Amino acid sequence: MRLKLRDGVLALDAPVVMGILNLTPDSFSDGGRYPDLGLALARAREMVAQGAGIIDVGGESTRPGAQAVPEEEEIRRVVPLIRALRQECAVPISIDTMKPAVMRAACEAGAQLVNDVMALRAPGALAVVRETGAAVCLMHMQGEPRTMQQAPQYQDVRREVCDFLAARVQACRDAGIEAGRICLDPGVGFGKLLPHNLALLADLQPLRALGHPLLIGVSRKSMFGELLGRPAEQRLAGSLAAAAVAVWQGAAIVRAHDVRETVDTVRVVQALAQARASFEP
Repeated sequence: MRLKLRDGVLALDAPVVMGILNLTPDSFSDGGRYPDLGLALARAREMVAQGAGIIDVGGESTRPGAQAVPEEEEIRRVVPLIRALRQECAVPISIDTMKPAVMRAACEAGAQLVNDVMALRAPGALAVVRETGAAVCLMHMQGEPRTMQQAPQYQDVRREVCDFLAARVQACRDAGIEAGRICLDPGVGFGKLLPHNLALLADLQPLRALGHPLLIGVSRKSMFGELLGRPAEQRLAGSLAAAAVAVWQGAAIVRAHDVRETVDTVRVVQALAQARASFEP
């Protein structure tokens, strides 16, 4: 399996870790840690050295209750880092944004993948991805970031998430975006309560059956606070357990704050999966 990028190909024969780099003052876990270009660039280099296969740059928090950021400010935050990373780093760069103007500016600066929690539903977003040639990650979210956790409801969360993502894939195809440029994210924690998140993670096969690489983002999510009673900085063990289960089921990309630990986890699970495959007739 592979994902066609704006100017290359990301091989997904083995799972890839996407390192999270939030250039925000208010992200739920690492907000405010990288307030200037030098610190952000140093963190990106560190993640690459730890084995990150993608760097995901974000300039607006999507945590519940977060304040919206004007597109000009979001561009100001992300473009200098993307431009600097592109000059020195061979690892693909992703832009985590909902805004078409930010998508375009980031791709012009060197981003190769658009990671959109709105699944390109903003007016003009489909056209930007088509015109830039970027890959795209389509994520499921019920509601919108500011209010998504107030009262999420589903009759059948697995079916509804699959149906939504299948419809967004079709919207991309209708807009002229190649199938090979699309990956999918069920949106753990985005408009979902703990039982919804557990149901999705327990069986990824319906999502994999859609035929696109699957990205899973569980790093330090609030579900582990509810399950384990841990604050965000103490959720590593829970995050790694969920990532391992996802990779065992065939997830191709794991989005993570703790890159070194997640890379180790992914490698162990991949080795076990290969060993299991050798026993099969």
